[in-house]
Amino acid sequence: AEYMGDLADFTHGMWSVNALRKFSSTALPKHRIERIQAWRVLLPLHEGSYKWSGGRSVEVFDSTVVGVTTSSGHTGYGEVCPLGSAYLPAFPAGVRSGIAELGPNLIGCDATQLLQVNHVMECAMKGHPYVKSAIDVACWDLLGKITQMSVCDLLGGRFGDHVVLYRAISQESPEKMTESVCNYLNQGYERFQLKVGGPDTNLDVQRIRSVAKVTPGMILMADANTGWLPHQAMRIVDQVRDVDVYIEQPCSLYEENLSVRQHCQKPFILDETITDLPTVIRAFNDKAMDCINLKISKVGGLTKAKQIRDLCVTLGISMNIEDTWGGDIVTAAISHLAHSTPETFRLAATDFNSYVTRPIAKGAPQRQQGRFTASHGPGLGIEPMFEELGSPVLDIH
Repeated sequence: AEYMGDLADFTHGMWSVNALRKFSSTALPKHRIERIQAWRVLLPLHEGSYKWSGGRSVEVFDSTVVGVTTSSGHTGYGEVCPLGSAYLPAFPAGVRSGIAELGPNLIGCDATQLLQVNHVMECAMKGHPYVKSAIDVACWDLLGKITQMSVCDLLGGRFGDHVVLYRAISQESPEKMTESVCNYLNQGYERFQLKVGGPDTNLDVQRIRSVAKVTPGMILMADANTGWLPHQAMRIVDQVRDVDVYIEQPCSLYEENLSVRQHCQKPFILDETITDLPTVIRAFNDKAMDCINLKISKVGGLTKAKQIRDLCVTLGISMNIEDTWGGDIVTAAISHLAHSTPETFRLAATDFNSYVTRPIAKGAPQRQQGRFTASHGPGLGIEPMFEELGSPVLDIH
């Protein structure tokens, strides 16, 4: 009643940031957010570089680890790592500047009230879902630690004994990509995502055909990462019509991909254009895809990823469950979302911590024969290695 009477805090049925902070601090003070810290960590790659369409590449990933500490003495952790600055409308330094802007609005919020935390973030900052992602994941980690439940259980429960992984194959010559696939076949991987979308479409056809010869009966995804124009995509799809391959995000615009999809008999995956729940609904209604890539930070964290995941299960849409990039903490979050997804709807998941040379957390999932499992421990089941993280670059309290 106190806040309902305050028209400055309650308008059009929506709580303002200040109202939500006051409500949180008075109603459930036990787990109020008291501190938000962030660490910058650089993650080199085992392979030296990662290349995809348009000549884009990254040699060292710039990741941000976030810690959220409550008045009850618990701390949860999240991580976000954009794929450089030229993949999505996101960039590594933007994570930290965004958290510096957003963080003060969350002090006093109850970290266990996940929808409320997300609403405060939406009121305080329009857009920029990648900035919000690590905070949201940290709150899930906190909720698990407080309740002594794994995030996997909080997200709905565990399906199966393990999660099947795919391996992304950096864009190289057809021979080098085939050699790389053979190497990962020996490590137990059975699903592969080929980075195509190069300037030479004939070379992309060779990449697909060369790798398909050594992966019979396996799931093979040709990911152009928006690198083709519609006429190029249609030509390539026609040239590989006898190959067992999925076509992934051939073009930049949604309408372009829809046009290609309408001329394509191959299973079709959308990634970059799937940014939120409404775009999934639109794509389903338009029959624009068979599968999606669900990236946690692209949609704003586990809370919104769960909403999309649950809708996809209801609609019968299979998913690659993953993120843009990251280390141990991102991989842990992926494992919990993936392992809590019915197996029928899991196309594959990703173990990003096996791509990078630097561990940053204990307890993170480790691949075994192309598979991993989510931790049974409380929260994400990880603890940061502070000797690797160093001093925080942000400390909001």
